[in-house]
Amino acid sequence: MSVVNYTKFSSAMFLLTGIPGQEDVHLWISVLFCLVYVISIVGNSVILFIIKTDPSLHEPMYIFLSMLAFTDLALSISTMPTTLGIFLFNSREISLDACFAQLFFIHSLSFTESSVLLLMAFDRFIAICNPLRYASILTLRRIGQMGLVFVLRGVSLIFPLPFLLKRFRYCRTNVLSHCYCLHQDVIKTACSDIRVNYIYGFFLTVTVVGLDSLFIFLSYVMILKTVLKVMSPAECLRALNTCVSHLCAVLLFYTPRIGLGVIQGFWKGSPPLLNLLLGYISLFVPPLMNPIVYSVKSKHLRVRIIRVFFK
Repeated sequence: MSVVNYTKFSSAMFLLTGIPGQEDVHLWISVLFCLVYVISIVGNSVILFIIKTDPSLHEPMYIFLSMLAFTDLALSISTMPTTLGIFLFNSREISLDACFAQLFFIHSLSFTESSVLLLMAFDRFIAICNPLRYASILTLRRIGQMGLVFVLRGVSLIFPLPFLLKRFRYCRTNVLSHCYCLHQDVIKTACSDIRVNYIYGFFLTVTVVGLDSLFIFLSYVMILKTVLKVMSPAECLRALNTCVSHLCAVLLFYTPRIGLGVIQGFWKGSPPLLNLLLGYISLFVPPLMNPIVYSVKSKHLRVRIIRVFFK
């Protein structure tokens, strides 16, 4: 009888986890998370507002930046309820439907951000390698079409996951490893055959994150070949300087994800706290740092932000 009750309970909800062993200081840790969320939401909202209201910034580079800011803003909002719920109120319970909805938004937005970074790499490639055709290639209509295609790609690829997870029975421990729901975390609690989910998850990682990062790498190889072959040293530095912000965004996004994948795949005895830390970095640092990096590196954007706040 106790087994039946446990199965029904574990199939009705999951228990999220903050930072194991640090429950006594969760309230102080919540101050840090609140600060991260405030900076992320305000920073990305300001960038969206500046680009929307300033016609001089309606250029491909800034339109792609607005896509990145919108994705980061949505990603921050998707993790905020459960994260602050745990660290502020110790509210760990989450229903299956709410968990599946959250992991759908987290994964689809992460894939969309990967696609936006690829589009921004394409923008820098055209601007440096084929500047005379830059305006004719990256028209507003074409930018909108590319953005829509990549958003639909992220949504359609993640759409089956909640339905695949919903058909499972969850009769093992119902405690998840993070303060938010992830697909790879949820399937570990299932007592059904999860091979399809593992294969599909691996397929998604390779076809989205793997291919996007490969194309970004190839675009910068072509950019380096062009600037070293055609431009003078001064022009080369100026051209590469326009790529610094994007390179920072790429490193912030892909480095913790690749590190986490390598640790989970090849270091079975890795400390759980290290996996937890990389997971937090991969979701919370890019939305926090991207608006800061672009505001510092882009003179036009920085000047307009200063004008808004110091009229």
